[in-house]
Amino acid sequence: MDISVIADTFDAWTDNVLGWISDNGDWLFDPLRTALEGTYNGVLWLLQLPPFYVIAIVGAVLGWRLINAVSGLLAGLALLFCAVMGLWSETMSTLALVATATIFALMVGIPVGIVAGFVQWFDRFMEPILDLIQTLPPYIYLLPAIALLGFGPATALIATFIVAMPPAIRLTSLGIRMTPPAFIELGQASGLTPWQMFMKIRLPFAIPSVMAGINQSLMMAFGMVVIAGIVGSGGLGETIYSAVRTLDMATSINAAIAIVILTMVLDRLTQNAARRAKREAR
Repeated sequence: MDISVIADTFDAWTDNVLGWISDNGDWLFDPLRTALEGTYNGVLWLLQLPPFYVIAIVGAVLGWRLINAVSGLLAGLALLFCAVMGLWSETMSTLALVATATIFALMVGIPVGIVAGFVQWFDRFMEPILDLIQTLPPYIYLLPAIALLGFGPATALIATFIVAMPPAIRLTSLGIRMTPPAFIELGQASGLTPWQMFMKIRLPFAIPSVMAGINQSLMMAFGMVVIAGIVGSGGLGETIYSAVRTLDMATSINAAIAIVILTMVLDRLTQNAARRAKREAR
């Protein structure tokens, strides 16, 4: 039997299914696109409302409170450097994309992770799905999103949401399962209800792992929004894509530096927030 016939049949079936969904799913995908782009535009408006130096000061204060004064100063100066390069609007657009997609990923990922932490069969069921999501090349998720939502921020948000969700699920589930048995037995002996057991015992032990999941979701989101520049997502990813197409190497390098700055600042802030949560849980 010719194996290529099976592949061609599967490809044709996939194209037909996507085409049918695209033709008959306007009632679902048009409102979804409007909601996603509306949320993104709202977050972007909030970030662009204050002057650039106010955002830089906020970053510096967060760095000071979560790490130390030197780190806070460096974070503030690094954000100011993005404005000096003339890429402040693109930087805030990228931050809005990352923040919106990560918030959506956490809204889904943390509850699913909590269920997976309590229900063993559900955790085993989710494991291969999460493995598949994290193994496939990230740009794969852009293709069906383009077919269903078209070009623009909505497609970038959906693809980034898919990529950013697995770390939140995995690490939340791990955190729930990390509760020492002695504390669970103590709660049961004290007559705590399941909700009280969760809020007073399991959740405090899980918070450091949940915070690590938030950090990893952010990092995955940053990697995806750069790739999503090819679908007209805006921000630094689109700047790099446009600069590479026109061989404008200076602009592409500047945009890459801005992405590195934004990624490093948020990475350090969330890492140290996770460490602080871990210390407080002890």
